[in-house]
Amino acid sequence: MSVRDYGKLAVSLAKRYRGKISLFPCVPIRDVKDFAVWYTPGVAEVARVISKDPELSFELTGRWNSVAIVTDGTRVLGLGNVGPEAAMAVMEGKALLFNYLGAVDAVPLPVSAADPDTFTLVVKSLEPAFGGINLEDIESPKCFYLLDCLRESLEIPVWHDDQQGTATVALAALINALKLTGRKLRETKIAFIGAGAANIATIRLLVVAGADPRDFVVVDSKGILHAGRPDIEELKAKHPWKHWIATHTNREGVTGGIREALEGADVVIAASKPQPGLIKKEWIKSMSDDPIVFALANPDPEIWPWDAKEAGARIVATGRSDFPNQVNNSLAFPSVFRGALDARSRKITDTMTIAAAEELAKYAEEKGLTEDYIVPKMTDWDVYPRVAAAVAVKAWEDGVARVKLTYEEEYDNAKRMIESKRRTLNFLVESGIVPEAPELRW
Repeated sequence: MSVRDYGKLAVSLAKRYRGKISLFPCVPIRDVKDFAVWYTPGVAEVARVISKDPELSFELTGRWNSVAIVTDGTRVLGLGNVGPEAAMAVMEGKALLFNYLGAVDAVPLPVSAADPDTFTLVVKSLEPAFGGINLEDIESPKCFYLLDCLRESLEIPVWHDDQQGTATVALAALINALKLTGRKLRETKIAFIGAGAANIATIRLLVVAGADPRDFVVVDSKGILHAGRPDIEELKAKHPWKHWIATHTNREGVTGGIREALEGADVVIAASKPQPGLIKKEWIKSMSDDPIVFALANPDPEIWPWDAKEAGARIVATGRSDFPNQVNNSLAFPSVFRGALDARSRKITDTMTIAAAEELAKYAEEKGLTEDYIVPKMTDWDVYPRVAAAVAVKAWEDGVARVKLTYEEEYDNAKRMIESKRRTLNFLVESGIVPEAPELRW
């Protein structure tokens, strides 16, 4: 089925189902008297207790498992600025993944607040209602400012999936690709094609994980970033994150474009335009022996996997599920939040993110690494509670958790919750409460 066919089917089913998620009661109702407990007059005492200690809202309400998916609709998928109303369809899909893969009750919240300061104020005002914030589909460089600001100012986890989700899974895939090719992260030369949210976040995470940024060469729409670029002062004023890259990478001062960036590189990580041929076969041939190629643009990669292989690539990853080695942020965000919420974490630190990546890599290694299996698939169901457990443990080690959990405790808890959500959905479909969709029987 083509991308266009999937789109036609999505519109048809969206009209039939009128949404992808729904709220339903999770307490027993047997008699009208029960409402006296769940609502007035009984609920007043719950409110009084919480008013004396707001932290109890995590124990006495659903806040402990609630995440707001907040966007301004300025960079939705590959569509660009389609606005918050159109973004709602995508945020509902995100909420579905949160729920099904991580047992997280996520609420889609597109907002009409494109101004960064207004957006920040809106998100801060949501804090009492949620246990975490997932930022989504926000234009660059605003997305970097918002993430840094909100991570610093809120006492609940804040995550931008376009940045951290992609970076987490890319790191996991890279860990195993380096193992298969006999390389060490600290000694690896990496070319980055594209300097948007995903690649800048990946660069930042790799540096924390131990890579040497001086071995990176980064290409944006104007060419290779370096300290001598004519627009260096403009970057300093308008895009400090890209300015940092220009002044801390590229030790040899390479100039030019994609071709020059790939020459002699061990790895290329592309997250730029969905344009097969953007990376040419002859440029792959100019890389070092056994090169690693991550072509992550969607729906089409910067180079087709077979072309990269023919050019000598040892390992190829893309963002697509119909090719081997899908770098899919859905492997990360549901379970990262599951672990952070259960540990009642105040933050999602970079080391928590690295712990998630390492657990993803470890899972794939235990199943058996091959050139076509360097990262788990979405259907490797047991990987989600494992990642949640690794994140919860690291949250306590990092001093940001309110609750101490062992790996085994969180693994068991996350597995039980996730399996319960899946069983519930299966029951609703089998019983006809959620109508079957024959078109989805592949």
